Amino acid sequence: MVSEMNKKQYSLKEWILTAIKSEIDSKAVYTTFEKKVKNGLMKDKFHFLATEEMKHQKYLETVFKKTFPKDKLLVPKKTPVPLPEINISKDEDTPLSLLLSQAMIAEKAAQEFYRNFSKQFNDRTISHMLEYFADMELGHYRILQTEKESMERFEEADIYWPMIHAGP
Repeated sequence: MVSEMNKKQYSLKEWILTAIKSEIDSKAVYTTFEKKVKNGLMKDKFHFLATEEMKHQKYLETVFKKTFPKDKLLVPKKTPVPLPEINISKDEDTPLSLLLSQAMIAEKAAQEFYRNFSKQFNDRTISHMLEYFADMELGHYRILQTEKESMERFEEADIYWPMIHAGP
């Protein structure tokens, strides 16, 4: 995670590119989760999270273009600023609750990242938006936490009810 002590070692461009890469990766993770689950309500939640990450990415791309108008936006394969990764195994037996735990760690790190990132801008509009992103990442964490707790209860009982969220 990015601590108060090491945040100055990264350039503003590295901060922005890291944020963009993180949002792209997060969208891919939530899209994978959406495909992995059978529960329609959970599919909707993961779709929502993937869409949120895509919106963040688009905003950050705009910030990059505004901040570095002469530079071509090249998203790195690996982020310059270290952030936790979510390792999605091809193993079908990996409990989704384990994957959600990894996603929760990543969302907490993203919250801290955006809090620190917001302090890199003198432009108050951008700074405030990044603070808002930090709050949104905490919201994502809470969504995942609720789903994980619920899922663990069902995993313990090995219960799956296909129509649990179907309307009347």
